[in-house]
Amino acid sequence: MENSTHTITFEKAYAEIYQFDNGTEVKEFHAMIHVSEPGLPFANQLEAVLNAYNSLVEEKLPGAQAVFKRYFLSDAANQQDEVIVADMTDCAKSIIQQAPLDGTKIALWVYFMTGVRTSVTHGGLYAVEHNGFKHLWNGSAHNLAANSEYQTRLLFNEYNMQLLEEGCTLKDNCIRTWFFVNDVDLNYGGVVRARNQFFFTQGLTVNTHFIASTGIGGRQADPNVLSQMDNYAIAGIEQEQIHYLYAPTHLNRTSDYGVSFERGTRVDYQDRRHVFISGTASINNKGEIKYPKNIVKQTERMWENVETLLAEAECTYDDVCYMVVYLRDTSDYQLVHKMYETRFHGKPYVIVHAPVCRSGWLVEMECMAIRKVDNPSFKAF
Repeated sequence: MENSTHTITFEKAYAEIYQFDNGTEVKEFHAMIHVSEPGLPFANQLEAVLNAYNSLVEEKLPGAQAVFKRYFLSDAANQQDEVIVADMTDCAKSIIQQAPLDGTKIALWVYFMTGVRTSVTHGGLYAVEHNGFKHLWNGSAHNLAANSEYQTRLLFNEYNMQLLEEGCTLKDNCIRTWFFVNDVDLNYGGVVRARNQFFFTQGLTVNTHFIASTGIGGRQADPNVLSQMDNYAIAGIEQEQIHYLYAPTHLNRTSDYGVSFERGTRVDYQDRRHVFISGTASINNKGEIKYPKNIVKQTERMWENVETLLAEAECTYDDVCYMVVYLRDTSDYQLVHKMYETRFHGKPYVIVHAPVCRSGWLVEMECMAIRKVDNPSFKAF
């Protein structure tokens, strides 16, 4: 069995599960846990999600342990503390206000693995080790500097130090970042300026490469946090294992309009390929928004763009293990949900309220894909 998807129903919750199993000791799972009774108080919804998670770990996915979690909350100011107290799992955790649009107050994405060793580095990163690789995860990094530009600059400074402690650099080892921006229409410009400037100091330019990323609306409990970062890097990776995805027939370089991230990144191992697709919207290869104010056409073009990036990595939607869908306008939910259920029923995904970095984009999605490969040039995962 290489990959499969199925849904498990629990009391007051359900989980969509993706499984990658190529016969080695490291199996990978992605689970999207949803509440099935939207009218419950938050405490009961959180309990339902955690009960479902515990059942997965103890009964449904034997030997699997969480390496990364992201909680999607409807009201972080009133919910974040409860999540922190209730979930004592030892893994990287991201908690963000991006309301699930199915009417519930909470959803949870979990990335599981089997056969790995885990620890917390001296610098605070969550390390997942196997076969000479150390996968470094971090969630909910933030600070209280004066504005979004300063906050992002400090985030990168701190992250750079954490990587250096592990013998890594941002340029050579960081694979994926996420930026959640409080009031994205107002504060995204500061995030972009800080990232562009910091990347330049690290040798990350249009002539070298950038990093796969999502920059999207989202907030913490503290309204003074304007920029929150999650990130993922790999110690022990060879540069020949990393390839960047461009899909030039459908997308332009992000540097064309003044930002600095890659559309996608492919990481090859001997026995599998990981593909990280950045936040992707309805855009063409001139950097223009396609189908302004038309949510159906924008969703279809977004799917086409993601499909083209996946094809460049020799993958299809069958290899996709999770999707997060971001909507600017909550009233578009029913229509977009129907489209996703028609095409991707059973695939782990969540649709959340999160404005995209350009106001004309009504919808954006990100995803990850995993497929089996046989590449004797590299070490197994």
